[in-house]
Amino acid sequence: MRTKTKLFSILLASSVLFTNCASIVSKSSYPISINSAPSEAQIVIKDKKGIEVYSGQTPTTLKLKSGSGFFGKARYQVTFTKAGYQSKTVPVEFKLNGWYFGNILFGGVIGMLIVDPATGAMYKLETEFLNETLLPVKQTASVDLKIYDINEIPLEWKKHLVSVN
Repeated sequence: MRTKTKLFSILLASSVLFTNCASIVSKSSYPISINSAPSEAQIVIKDKKGIEVYSGQTPTTLKLKSGSGFFGKARYQVTFTKAGYQSKTVPVEFKLNGWYFGNILFGGVIGMLIVDPATGAMYKLETEFLNETLLPVKQTASVDLKIYDINEIPLEWKKHLVSVN
């Protein structure tokens, strides 16, 4: 009888302890390392609403929140710019965290429907590293075409003129 009571107590304690499984085992913001070739590129990170959440230079490491409102996963756009190079924008995505389903096993309805969705712990970062190569801007030579009247041509140019029939 005592063994059953202990077992029941352990299961009950586990159920209470894991009512918000992803929030306990996981986190709601994740570090991401961002680098570029060439280095020292300017980066701007915007969330899915277009609000700037970070501005700096590569290389850098920072934390990004995994949630974006109740039951909403975060999405970010990282834009790389550097003089003489083409700008580049890449997405940063989050995916469903496997620990979120731990709520099912331990009967954590509160964790599954309230805590993990509210904290963003139900999502995790898809990629921990961004390493982007920026391409040089192709330089094009500009050619100006100017049309002269025969009377406007300087004398030193006139000796190089060729008659066309």
